[in-house]
Amino acid sequence: MINFNGDILDQEKFSLTAENRGFKYGDAVFETIKVVNNKVIFWEDHYFRLMASMRMLRMKIPMSFTLEFLEKEILSLVKANNTSQKSRVRLTIFRKDGGLYTPKTNEIDFLVEASELNHNIKNDYKIDIFKDFYNYSGLLSTIKTNNKMLNTLASVFAKENDLDNCILINEKKGVVEVTNGNIFIVKDNVVKTPATTEGCIKGIVRKKVLEILSKNEEFQVEETSISPFEIQKADEVFITNAIIGIQPVTQYKKKTFKVDFSKKIAKNLQVLEFTT
Repeated sequence: MINFNGDILDQEKFSLTAENRGFKYGDAVFETIKVVNNKVIFWEDHYFRLMASMRMLRMKIPMSFTLEFLEKEILSLVKANNTSQKSRVRLTIFRKDGGLYTPKTNEIDFLVEASELNHNIKNDYKIDIFKDFYNYSGLLSTIKTNNKMLNTLASVFAKENDLDNCILINEKKGVVEVTNGNIFIVKDNVVKTPATTEGCIKGIVRKKVLEILSKNEEFQVEETSISPFEIQKADEVFITNAIIGIQPVTQYKKKTFKVDFSKKIAKNLQVLEFTT
């Protein structure tokens, strides 16, 4: 089942039109959200990021699009699909049909999809850099639009080369993120992650990890530019996103990493998921 504009429909009987702007132009934004025991994890953060993204793309936000309304629409679908215990949800917003590059209207439709979440943290996790194309720095790169060809190509490259993920770089050859999340590196007592000015997504879990680290005086946190060479020198590397939480990286090229710090932060994050 899916939820289209508030109606719960059979997925097999639902279809988009040939004029759908998300399909034709990538004129859409989305949030990938975890639901556990009927609780939408970090929902306020997802909601406010979505509203900011819609405003940036000049989409008309309906008066009904309150925090409570969208949460109810998500949970109604999760209940209909019997995945309330642990669910992966995608909420997609796209401009209504019509127009060429210039849309006929800025009004929107919304689509909620929900499936059972069966994700486990991997003990061995290999990454490398995807160099064929760049993730250009700039404000538009920081929001989650449907324009994800770079991520798709990098994921194909990872699969072809027996990797678990790929690092995306920008036009300055700086580290941006990985195909499905943000990246952190740890060296001694310094924790670094690419600044949003490098072109990375304003990740929800990225934000939460920064909040956790800001309260720990033992570590110095930097949102900055990172060269690929710094990854090889790091003690630890980990990836964050809304579904996996924290995934430690164990190998980059010939370098092997420890995972102690990553696991410690993951435990702190799990506590935060159910107290906010």
